[in-house]
Amino acid sequence: MSEFVNVSVVKKANVYFDGKVSSRTLHFAGGAVKTLGFMLPGEYTFNTADPELMEIIDGELEVLLPGSDEWQPVAAGGSFHVPANARFTVKIKTPTDYCCSFLK
Repeated sequence: MSEFVNVSVVKKANVYFDGKVSSRTLHFAGGAVKTLGFMLPGEYTFNTADPELMEIIDGELEVLLPGSDEWQPVAAGGSFHVPANARFTVKIKTPTDYCCSFLK
């Protein structure tokens, strides 16, 4: 899906890591929540509350998922799941555009 319809957007950006990661929150009529974001090259560690699906729209990264000691490459068109109440780390290789879906 290349676009979303019938959503509300929170105007204030979510900004992390001194501005190197930012996103906007989208609320869907059925209650779903997603963020659309952008990450500059670097290494970042995130914590989750809900399970997440991270879809990479453009760019290239490696992810270290909970319970793994191996970095997994993910490029444009790829995705990965993160469990609830977990921590994961990404190494952004090239500027990366992403969509994060919060799975409840």
